[in-house]
Amino acid sequence: MMTKRFFEGGLDRRIQLLLVVLVAAAVVVPVLNLAVPPTSSFHIPTHAVALMGKYLCYAMLALSLDLVWGYCGILSLGHGAFFALGGYAMGMYLMRQIGPRGVYGHPVLPDFMVFLNWKELPWYWYGFDQFWFAALMVMVAPGLLAFAFGWLAFRSRVTGVYLSIITQAMTYALLLAFFRNDMGFGGNNGLTDFKDILGFSLQAPATRAALFSATALVLALAVIVTARLVSSKYGKLMVAVRDAESRTRFLGWRPENIKLIAFTISAVMAGIAGALYVPQVGIINPSEFAPANSIEIVIWTAVGGRGTIMGPVIGAIAVNWAKSWFTAALPEVWLFALGALFVAVTLFLPKGLVGVWEQWSAARKARTKRASPTVPPEKTTATEPAASAARPAPVAAPLMGVEPKPAE
Repeated sequence: MMTKRFFEGGLDRRIQLLLVVLVAAAVVVPVLNLAVPPTSSFHIPTHAVALMGKYLCYAMLALSLDLVWGYCGILSLGHGAFFALGGYAMGMYLMRQIGPRGVYGHPVLPDFMVFLNWKELPWYWYGFDQFWFAALMVMVAPGLLAFAFGWLAFRSRVTGVYLSIITQAMTYALLLAFFRNDMGFGGNNGLTDFKDILGFSLQAPATRAALFSATALVLALAVIVTARLVSSKYGKLMVAVRDAESRTRFLGWRPENIKLIAFTISAVMAGIAGALYVPQVGIINPSEFAPANSIEIVIWTAVGGRGTIMGPVIGAIAVNWAKSWFTAALPEVWLFALGALFVAVTLFLPKGLVGVWEQWSAARKARTKRASPTVPPEKTTATEPAASAARPAPVAAPLMGVEPKPAE
């Protein structure tokens, strides 16, 4: 009953358009990659398919941050940690699939463990030879971390810049931990040299096309879930906590519980994005925990427009496309361009690209409404006067206690 109520009701027209674009991309891009010959101008090369898949993973990551920042007022500077944890969970599964095909030919231990003279597989690697277990850990690992962190932070009523600082400290602590070789996650090299997923070679164009389609469809599902969540009663409570947390508490609600649920859902979404990211780029290492990555996620969301559904998706794709272009054409300029972009958005586009579009669209509709001429009175036909004459004239209602006088 609750699930039916959750998915009932229409979606905004712009969100419907976004869903159509994502579903169409999930079909068209693999066709243009696999069915169209490379000599055609419509052919999409395999490396471009993997690059677009990475952009869609970033879009899902930005959408997860927008859920807590745009709708709940929680500026997290540690969402890269949840993304990386999901990626490591998927990377552990992919490493277990290598088996004896590794450099050292060990049937169980990954190559880096053999190199570091590990004698047996650590207990926390058990189960990752099964895809269902790895998929479960993709959601459980970041979800548990977010729940534990949020329980302590929100119960202590840590808000504002202080909360942002401790989320950044959390991801930095994980960065330092995963750099250690004795943690059993590959140290600074991380996990790489993946061979296949579910029995399909990761180097095959068909597998890469399938991963892109899966990413596009999962992003579409994330958009639907986020849109229905923010439009529900719980979504109204999130906005209330964002705009007036003290007043929400005085009305009898528990803002810490509202924020905790949103924070956990957001972390799970970020973990799924990381799991889809790893097989497409072929590596996961501790640099994904870097605080700078989490700050970039904030920039993507701000550029697109926080507090919207389309904004983070557009911002993540646009900024990362610009990053790919700048780092290839003008690599020494990219960091300056990124900083200038964030400053410009903060000063001149506080609502992001989608917010500017909404303001322009509203102003255009208002001008059109003011400029529209008044509707002229309807013309009567030739038969209407006769019909009007045939009808008796209406009799005025009598006043209080006064009878109308007959006409002389």
